[in-house]
Amino acid sequence: MTETVLITGATAGIGAEFARQYAARGCDLVLVARASGPLEETARALRARWRVGVETISADLLDDDGLERVLARLRTGDRPEDRHAPGGTDGSTAAGEPAAGAAPVTVLVNNAGYGLVRPFADNELDDELRHLRIHVEVPLALSHAALQSMRPRRSGTIITVASVAGFTPRGTYGAAKAAMISFSRWANLTYGREGVRVTAVCPGFVHTEFHQRMGADKTGVPGFLWLDAGLVVREALHDTAAGKAVCIPSVRYKVITALARVAPSSLVARLARRGR
Repeated sequence: MTETVLITGATAGIGAEFARQYAARGCDLVLVARASGPLEETARALRARWRVGVETISADLLDDDGLERVLARLRTGDRPEDRHAPGGTDGSTAAGEPAAGAAPVTVLVNNAGYGLVRPFADNELDDELRHLRIHVEVPLALSHAALQSMRPRRSGTIITVASVAGFTPRGTYGAAKAAMISFSRWANLTYGREGVRVTAVCPGFVHTEFHQRMGADKTGVPGFLWLDAGLVVREALHDTAAGKAVCIPSVRYKVITALARVAPSSLVARLARRGR
């Protein structure tokens, strides 16, 4: 059975790399992003290169209607009439219900997110609450929907892109990522017994558009701390297949994370002030 992988934030950075690597494995894709133009362009490129099925859902996950469309796609296939319906789709589901006969999602990659440059008290409360929602409420909602379909099949994978910031004192970004790391550890233990693997991937600095979009200064970050998105995703897929609840890509960040557990909090906070 061909895997069907739903990826949020799929047109850039780590999300786009997940799409490429899963497509290279022959998996069909469901790509989710806000902007329909880049979304369709990404889909066309993946279809042309790897000859896989690619659906698109143009949705703002902070909008209730947008989130509901993605939840509906994750629920597709958990009913007998869905499982036995013929065919599939390479089209867009941007404005309606999931296509009839769409294959059930077997892998969910929670990747959508962004950072806030200013400290907590300097931001508007609404900005902080939206930031919390995209990093915690949204992936929890999507994971919950995915589990409704995966558990009866006793098979499935949920990957959430977290951060090494989740192991450090780093404001609300680090707190949100720590929450998803903790959830993934628990969920992997609980649902792993039912055949569903749950992994939090915790990269450090990665060469993507993430920092540019949030307006962060990258000049003070030493070159050796930067990771390639391809390496991050390769290690994520390897550790997920091995059943690990937490993946920390690269030896250097495994060492840094271990040191962060024993170093003074004030020092760790200074070093962690920037980055993913």
